[in-house]
Formats: sequence, C-alpha cells, structure tokens
Amino acid sequence: MILLRGLEAFAEVGYDRASARELARRLGVSHTFINDRYGSKAAFWRAVVDAALGAQLARMEPAAPGSDDEEVVRQFVMEFYRNNIGEPHLALLMLDEGARDTERLDYLCRRYVEPTLTRIAPSIERLMASGRMPRVAMDVLFFAIIAPVSGLVQEPLARRLGRAERMSRTERLAMAETLAGLVVDGLLTRGDRKHG
Repeated sequence: MILLRGLEAFAEVGYDRASARELARRLGVSHTFINDRYGSKAAFWRAVVDAALGAQLARMEPAAPGSDDEEVVRQFVMEFYRNNIGEPHLALLMLDEGARDTERLDYLCRRYVEPTLTRIAPSIERLMASGRMPRVAMDVLFFAIIAPVSGLVQEPLARRLGRAERMSRTERLAMAETLAGLVVDGLLTRGDRKHG
C-alpha cells in the first residue's frame, strides 16, 4: 500500500515537488519514515518504480510461439495499453519523467524501457526490412506507440472531449483494444497487412 500511494504521489505532484513531508502526509506516515525505511527519497522512488513497472511487465504476456512479426507487435501494443488502463499513475509518472533529463530517466531506460523494446525489436526490424512497416528511427516508433497512452490516462482532458464520466473496466479494455488496433494498423503498410 505504501508503494502504491508513493506512485500516486509522484505521479500527481512530480518528483521534485514531492518533499519528504508531502510524501509522508500522502502516505499517512511520520516525516522520517522514508529516510528510516528506504534511506532517501531517491531510493523510495526507485522502490516505487520497481514495484509498479515490475508488476506491469510481469502481466505482459509474450507472443505465442510461432507468431508472425505483425502479431508479436500487435500483441505487445495491446498488452501495453491494457496494462496502462489499470495503472494510470504509472503512465503519468513515465510521461513526466520522460520530459526531464535526470538520473531517474537513465534508470527507467536502463531497467525498463530498453529491455522492453528488446522484446519486439527483432520483429520490428524484420517488418521494416520486408517493407511491411516504414523504416523509421526507433525513437519515432517508440513515441508512435507510447504517446497514445495519454488517451487512456488523461481523464480530465478525455472527459472534455466527450468521454463518459464513468466507464466500466470492460469499456476501458475495449477502448484500449481499439486504440491499439488504430496504432498498429497505422504502422503497417497496407499491401501485406493481415487483420486479426
């Protein structure tokens, strides 16, 4: 529960604005708790991120053996979007950290972003080599896949654009699947595309 509240705090106020006192207030603990238990705010942040991202990656199902490259990419994007529905604070934290050139971003890239991309990089390379996906730099492709997550987690803006105030988990999953389909279909060239 402490790590989940920490995730919410870092996502809502950002690392720099999350003082030890503010974190303690949000966690419902003494102002010395973080230093006593974790040693520093930075170590607490790493514990929060490790718990949240570790759980998210563990929930992402690998593609079935024998899946073609398009299916590998499609399933990866789908799983990524589905997971972000249940972890909006993690997505918001990642969006915030991605805008800052910090050791925290280095940590996220080294521990999570790069190993995650490694899972689909061979499929992406083969799709590009075969002409089924435009040849673009990995950073462009990364943002083409990651940026739409904001549509799943930025609820105040989404409501102003017409999203219902309350949506069931089933409706949210359907929305994630629709978004994943739009993204993957947009990445793949039309000539040799399969529809699933």
